[in-house]
Amino acid sequence: MSFEVAQPILNSPYDEPSRHWFIPEGAPPEERAGRRPPFVFQPRQGELTWDVADGTLARLPEYQGAWEMILVSRVRERLAQWRAAGYPGATRTTVDLLQWWRREGRDKRLFFAQIEAAESVIFLREARPDLLQGLNVPVDEPTPTQQANGFAAFTRLACKMATGAGKTTVMAMISAWSILNKVASRNDARFSDLVLVVCPNVTIRERLRELDVDAGEASVYRTRDLVPPHLMPRLAQGRVVVTNWHVFEPQTPTVGGEASRVVRTGQPVVRRERVQIRDKTTTARGSKYFTMTDYNRLVASGDMVEVSTERDGAGNLVSALVDRTYWFESDTALVARVLGKSAGKQNVLVLNDEAHHAYRIRREDEDEESLFGDEEQEEEFVKEATVWVEGLDRINKHRGINFCLDLSATPYFLGRVGREIGRPFPWVICDFGLVDAIESGLVKIPQLAVRDNSWGSQADWFNLWKWVMERLTPAERGARRANPKPEAVLKWANHPMGMIAGEWDKVRREWEGKDDPRPPVLIVVCKDTRLAKVVFEWIAEGATWPEVPAFGIESLRNNDGARHTIRVDSKVVAETDSGGSAGDDERWMRLTLDTVGRINWPRDGQGRSIYPAGFEALAAKHERPLHPPGRDIRCIVSVGMLTEGWDANTVTHVVGLRPFMSQLLCEQVVGRALRRASYDVDEETGLFREEVAQVLGVPFEIIPFKASGTEPVEPKPRHRVFALPQRSQLAIRFPRVEGYTQAVRNRVTIDWNAVSSLVLDTQQIPTEVQMAAAFPNNEGRISLFTPGTVSDLSIDSYLYGKRLQQQVFEAAAALTRDFIKRRGAEVPAHVLFPQMQRIVTRYVETKVKLATPTTDKRLLFVAPYYGWFLERLVENIRPDDSAGEVPEIPIYERHRDPGSTAEVDFWTTKPVQETVRSHVNYMVADTRTWEQQAAKLLDGSRRVKSWVKNAGLGFAIPYLHNGAPHEYLPDFIANLAVEGEEYLILETKGGRDQLWEVKKEAAERWVRAVNADGSFGTWHYRIAFQPQDTAQYLMELVPDLVVEHKL
Repeated sequence: MSFEVAQPILNSPYDEPSRHWFIPEGAPPEERAGRRPPFVFQPRQGELTWDVADGTLARLPEYQGAWEMILVSRVRERLAQWRAAGYPGATRTTVDLLQWWRREGRDKRLFFAQIEAAESVIFLREARPDLLQGLNVPVDEPTPTQQANGFAAFTRLACKMATGAGKTTVMAMISAWSILNKVASRNDARFSDLVLVVCPNVTIRERLRELDVDAGEASVYRTRDLVPPHLMPRLAQGRVVVTNWHVFEPQTPTVGGEASRVVRTGQPVVRRERVQIRDKTTTARGSKYFTMTDYNRLVASGDMVEVSTERDGAGNLVSALVDRTYWFESDTALVARVLGKSAGKQNVLVLNDEAHHAYRIRREDEDEESLFGDEEQEEEFVKEATVWVEGLDRINKHRGINFCLDLSATPYFLGRVGREIGRPFPWVICDFGLVDAIESGLVKIPQLAVRDNSWGSQADWFNLWKWVMERLTPAERGARRANPKPEAVLKWANHPMGMIAGEWDKVRREWEGKDDPRPPVLIVVCKDTRLAKVVFEWIAEGATWPEVPAFGIESLRNNDGARHTIRVDSKVVAETDSGGSAGDDERWMRLTLDTVGRINWPRDGQGRSIYPAGFEALAAKHERPLHPPGRDIRCIVSVGMLTEGWDANTVTHVVGLRPFMSQLLCEQVVGRALRRASYDVDEETGLFREEVAQVLGVPFEIIPFKASGTEPVEPKPRHRVFALPQRSQLAIRFPRVEGYTQAVRNRVTIDWNAVSSLVLDTQQIPTEVQMAAAFPNNEGRISLFTPGTVSDLSIDSYLYGKRLQQQVFEAAAALTRDFIKRRGAEVPAHVLFPQMQRIVTRYVETKVKLATPTTDKRLLFVAPYYGWFLERLVENIRPDDSAGEVPEIPIYERHRDPGSTAEVDFWTTKPVQETVRSHVNYMVADTRTWEQQAAKLLDGSRRVKSWVKNAGLGFAIPYLHNGAPHEYLPDFIANLAVEGEEYLILETKGGRDQLWEVKKEAAERWVRAVNADGSFGTWHYRIAFQPQDTAQYLMELVPDLVVEHKL
């Protein structure tokens, strides 16, 4: 299936690009002379909502839906004229530096991307006025609220530079230019001798310490030969402060958390806020939630004053608009703390690293879709953007900002900016993006899935999370606010993850014969901690589940003391990112993560290892070796995105097992794999050699995902359906049943006539995927027609070395273990195993069907096929004993707690009815009048303690139909007004459902099993064939009002 087209790398990284690839939709790539124009694609859904009146964007006809970045194009043109004319207007110091950076014979040549970025900034600050005419850079205006607080606009310039293009060097070039010019001319306000570098985390902060001018010969100014030796003493007269954005957060003297006792010292600030009453005091996605107790205490203390309130039908407080008083350190104290010993210095030069984190949030829109698919990450993003920019506003207000230089691979508005989502910052002046970096060989070439042998219009696993979620049942997805069942995700992810891990293992074997002892690295990016934990146990510890076999790549296992796979939680990253307190485990994990791909520590002049601060003591304390902790790491299972600034260069494969709500997130995840391992130039071509990273499941395109801000013609009213904390006594708890088990004493048998066949079909689950370089065509999409090698991923690499007979043996052993563990079987394993082996063997021989003659039967032992065929066997294996029935009991989910009405929280445009006897505020009504009548009867009956409609609840009953697992969602659950816990599952569909008899049998089986277990009370199941049936069932089940439930 593979073929090759032209070499993707066209240009030397040290020269201005002179050629580029143009890829028409559906056609082979064209190699064109000249440099690619700077442009951005508009969102692919909806009408364009960007404000283009500032003139920084204009249509680019040859690229569909593309907008040329006019300011960047004009700066490129004028910069070339300025350079050719000998830099007219520039100071002597500037000219000397520019010539030093470009001089022939440099031992450490600078990339063109670095020189262009620095020259673009210097040009706009120093060029002769006639060359600057018409180059108007839009300013970043504060919001009205910020202006009311005394904040004013300051100049921002942005350089778009791909990951790996060398942003740190550019920061050093600009710092040196500014400081040396200020020292040479103290009264020239164009320059600053105080530089503030702000970055997103501690990892980058520590790496950027090389920008410190006091480091002398060890600084980047000398190691990269950016400043002549004789000018270093002058450079030392300036100061570079490197910090992370967290220091901009005003310090608040409090004791405890969100609702804690406030210490009234510092500067009082009153903020008008909307607060919600819930069962937990917390903050999520910018919204404040309080328990009734905490709310009343803050109001009583005077720290929160009610402006207006909203109450439900029963008079319970639901939300309130309040004026809340916070106590913060003064702005003057904050600025002094951040700038430290630079007291009194004015006119600060600010450098923002990873500047896409730093822009003004223009609106708080609760309805706007999350950028990250996760409320905590969304909340952190909003907080970071706000704190970062407002910190700069305070610096500007009290010390003055000369100008602010933003550096980022993705300088775009991500969200919370109204109609500007996906638009590049208007102050971008320089663009050397990912495709430019690929064509210049500065980064590895990311290969993405473009086609597979399911022959759909797009490769199924281009967006792996979407593909998986579409295949999960409602109960596997959970309630709408819950996370999916981790094992269910793995069931569908086994094929793609096995495929790319098998390819990784093939690369590992190839690398073993080379001089470089470092292993390739596989990254698995997970949605949340629960999923990451299960993925880690699966890959590193050999964990299995009934529907998921053991992961088949032994070289990733943590065996015999070897640590090949690690799991990095977002909390660990967050604690170390902010510089906050962290325990030994967190510090060791950070050291491990930061040394992935390193064989040795750097050495001093005497050849001694230079260890990070505290490393030797930490290693001695826990009796660990002194080599870099990340030396032998082969796989990283991370929650969310690995920290920006993480620069391991041995990453070869990435899997995205999470939702991707923005192209920024896609590019940032892909960027973790793009650092080159070698910067040696091919002597024949003068170009860098091609390096590749394969990325599966990260839907990276150059075009933004969607537009925002379009107005619907007739918006329907939306209702929030959620559990009321004031009615927690009405909560209903239910078990999550996965299946059933039955005790076995001796022998088992199976009715083969009842066992359905299983087809191994590549139309359903691909076994081959083609990976192509991430070059966009003229519509912004990744295409099969792309420069470079089109690589094949095949499940064969995962099945390498696996024999069918051995897989049958392992499946029989797993079936035996599961049978004994879950069914309480008394039969010894050595007696049961031969029976199971015969059953599995016969199933493989007689029941497995191949969609094509070339399909490999070993696919049966990869999920989801593995789980499906075991389900068929488990459903039909019975005790071979006529001595008596053994009660069947449920198998409960292991990684999720029992379900509860407390989890219900979603929005709907359907009609709703208010409730009285339900924990949930509304009943979502559909068009069936029987259902609405039943709801009214349940809500008004004294024979019911509480009830709930099964909408957004996640209550499901498992059953098999036509050999495939399904889930039945009954209409209602009612807690009956009797002594103890007794429940009614009520269905109002009646005989109108073609599968109602199958579902009835499944529900009755569920009830028998749960009642036999006894852990969740007594349950009943009834179908209302007529509207009056519901009342009759209640009278039947609660004949006497022994316990009359009063609200």
